[in-house]
Amino acid sequence: MLDIAIIGAGPAGLSAAITGVIRNKKVKVFGNPMSTSYIYKAERVDNYIGMPGITGHDMMEQFTNHAKEVGVEIQVAKVIEIFPMGQSYMLNVENEFIEAKTVILANGITKTAVLPGENEFLGRGVSYCATCDGPLYRGKAVAVIGDSAHAEEDANYLAEVCDQVYYIPLYKELEHLDERIEVLRSRPKKIIGENIVTGLELAEGSLDISGVFIIKESIPTSKLLAGLETEGAAIKVNRMMETNLSGVYAAGDCTGKPFQVAKAVGEGSTAVLQAVSYLNALNRMEKTQA
Repeated sequence: MLDIAIIGAGPAGLSAAITGVIRNKKVKVFGNPMSTSYIYKAERVDNYIGMPGITGHDMMEQFTNHAKEVGVEIQVAKVIEIFPMGQSYMLNVENEFIEAKTVILANGITKTAVLPGENEFLGRGVSYCATCDGPLYRGKAVAVIGDSAHAEEDANYLAEVCDQVYYIPLYKELEHLDERIEVLRSRPKKIIGENIVTGLELAEGSLDISGVFIIKESIPTSKLLAGLETEGAAIKVNRMMETNLSGVYAAGDCTGKPFQVAKAVGEGSTAVLQAVSYLNALNRMEKTQA
């Protein structure tokens, strides 16, 4: 079991992980590839102390290398959902289940636009994970809606198990898509069905399908952990980066403005120190009860 699971491998998540390892806790970071980070794409960063004029690419490489040097384990994978388990949490990491005593959400800004029918048919034809739910659609027709090239891997996997895969990219340049997949450039408008998904309405025409896979770079916070309190699109936290759920903390852009690296790094450090205090108190209580 992990002491601290960190969702997000940006400045906030890596800052938290470094301090967590230094404080002798079992820590693991789950995140997207470094290249998907907003800061990674910045041409120049002038307002982070000690690194004037650095590119976002070089900054993220330095942060990541520092984390690896102190022993932080980083898994490039998407956390699909987090389940409360009494005094711990169970993470569904692309169908691998990992338990942690505490969780730090550092998942950045998540795109909150919801397709009509997405919420209604979630689990009944709508999925956020091809690895998890793809086998349910063996021999059937499905659509994949991807907001970045990261989604192409999911579409390629589905092409191996489904009879027909339609790919609807919400970005310009395709990178490595299986030739069996049919690419459609029409905007998705609405998911259709009664008890289960039966189709997808597009700006131009419609599809008869059994499933819709909506592959985003990160799962919307509202879907990630049930009962988590938010303020608009931001996770609600106090000054110690505590959420309304015991043992769950949040840091970085996911807690709202200002969207600055310095703020993210500081919040990551604060969140993990609070998690460490929580874990130490938990250990003392367990020893007292033993």
